[in-house]
Amino acid sequence: MKRRNFIKNATLSTAGLAVGSTIASCAESNSEEKKTTSTSMASLPLVIATWHVTESTAKAMEVLQAGGNALDAVEQGCMIEEANEKGQSVGKGGLPDRDGNVTLDACIMDKNGNCGAVVYLQNITHAVSVARKVMEDTPHVMLAGEGAKQFAISKGFQPEDLLTDASKAAWEKWKIEAKYKPIINIENHDTIGMLAIDKNGDISGACTTSGLAYKMGGRVGDSPIIGSGLFVDNEIGAAVATGLGEEVVKTVGSFLVVELMRQGKSPQEACEEAISRIVNKPNSDYKNFQVGYIAVNKQGETGSYSIHQWFSMTKFQDGVNEQIQSNYFNKTKE
Repeated sequence: MKRRNFIKNATLSTAGLAVGSTIASCAESNSEEKKTTSTSMASLPLVIATWHVTESTAKAMEVLQAGGNALDAVEQGCMIEEANEKGQSVGKGGLPDRDGNVTLDACIMDKNGNCGAVVYLQNITHAVSVARKVMEDTPHVMLAGEGAKQFAISKGFQPEDLLTDASKAAWEKWKIEAKYKPIINIENHDTIGMLAIDKNGDISGACTTSGLAYKMGGRVGDSPIIGSGLFVDNEIGAAVATGLGEEVVKTVGSFLVVELMRQGKSPQEACEEAISRIVNKPNSDYKNFQVGYIAVNKQGETGSYSIHQWFSMTKFQDGVNEQIQSNYFNKTKE
């Protein structure tokens, strides 16, 4: 009996030590997790956007620092570029389709997965704001063309001619030969996509564009399509795309980036994998078009990647508003 009691007591003691060790290990792990979370939260709020758009990210950060939420930030940030007539790719002053019509596409998505979009919108500068109204004031996700325009007017948006003298002159010059093919943008941007995390750790995103210059009338790219041009999952992160929309749509690119992050990839790794899905497709003509992604995860880590050189991301974090040149796939191919 004494021997059995000894073995029993020894076993209980060993189990107690094991449990104690496990508890200590868990406590240490939790401590490290809290430390990591604390470090991540200290870097919030955060704003990133496609291309060199420091005025837009500055406006978004202004909203966040004043206590606004991520949804307000991305809307107001994108509105800055929509009103920039010199940009010629977003909002007023955007380059027209081949018939001379400036047509806008935009979408917006909040922390709860709610979303709204407009496609082929004419004569209304702030397409991103109309998209938000679609999200908040209708049972729908997307409105198109004349219906989107009439809805915008009913909400107080004022119609105006979006074709500026500069964009009209560029269109007239294009009509001389009227050749169309996608270009690899080496200048500022062709779409503005913006992602923000507010001080509460909530994520929202928006995307707005006038689309490909001199496109066929009625053409819609990836920018207003949830899952292609933009996707937000508040548990995981968010992504937005720019470039040739047809190629982004074929891989549902922004959703793909977020799902890759869900599987454990960093934002940078996820962007790189999404680009590889495009360039590695059979008979891909990737040398003749550009696609770029930016992404952010719940911890505030960011990433950006493109097929070709010249793509960049603007990032505003910890008081620094900077343009960051993206790495790109075709570096080793050139």
